[in-house]
Amino acid sequence: MQTIRITTSQNIDIDYEVAGLGERILARLIDMGIMIVVFILGMIFGGMAGMYAGSETMVYIAIGVYLFILAFYDLICEVFGNGQSLGKKVMKIKVISLNGAQATIGQYLLRWLFRIVDFALIEPGFVALVCAALTDKTQRVGDIVAGTILVRTVPRTKMDNIVFMPMYEGYQPVFPAAGQLDDRDVELIHEVINNYMKTGNSVVVYRMSQRIKEHLNVEPPNGMNDMLFLQTIIKDYNHISAQADML
Repeated sequence: MQTIRITTSQNIDIDYEVAGLGERILARLIDMGIMIVVFILGMIFGGMAGMYAGSETMVYIAIGVYLFILAFYDLICEVFGNGQSLGKKVMKIKVISLNGAQATIGQYLLRWLFRIVDFALIEPGFVALVCAALTDKTQRVGDIVAGTILVRTVPRTKMDNIVFMPMYEGYQPVFPAAGQLDDRDVELIHEVINNYMKTGNSVVVYRMSQRIKEHLNVEPPNGMNDMLFLQTIIKDYNHISAQADML
């Protein structure tokens, strides 16, 4: 699975999985389903209002409103929904910039403008489907032009899957500053440890260790390597969190 690196607000690097073609298609189908429901409801209420007023004007107004929503739905959702339409939110994927940052309004606008190429030329959606299937980051033409990509928003490591080490009575945290972290930070640390266990890539351990040291402004004692440092940080965090819950 293709990944893209994103730097968190704590200056911690994490790799996110690129959304697959199937997820993009399902998100699109959900959005189309929503548009169909909106159209049906608009016709029902517009027709009822027209019958009550004795005029077909309300039907035309309903059609006009629907066409407006249909045309600007993706753009409005992505700009105000942090890169997610309703379909993308259901599928837990979102639009971001290729550099890992949140996409700009200009990038959202470019993606939207190139919907004409992706979804209107030849068969509806054919260009987008072929382009996404052939590019290594599953990008449609609008993504390539705008410099955007769709990634999965669900973390690969859940807090429920983290094995919390039991605390001995009287345990004293080595790094009390670990209490400044939050659950998401600990998820990232645990994910890096898991990555090392699977691949043996010590570079990710070193980088995460350096980020945590800088963020917490701590220095491990002599003889504590980067892996032991990260494991100790998790242990200290668990202990501090457990003590806070007991208060």
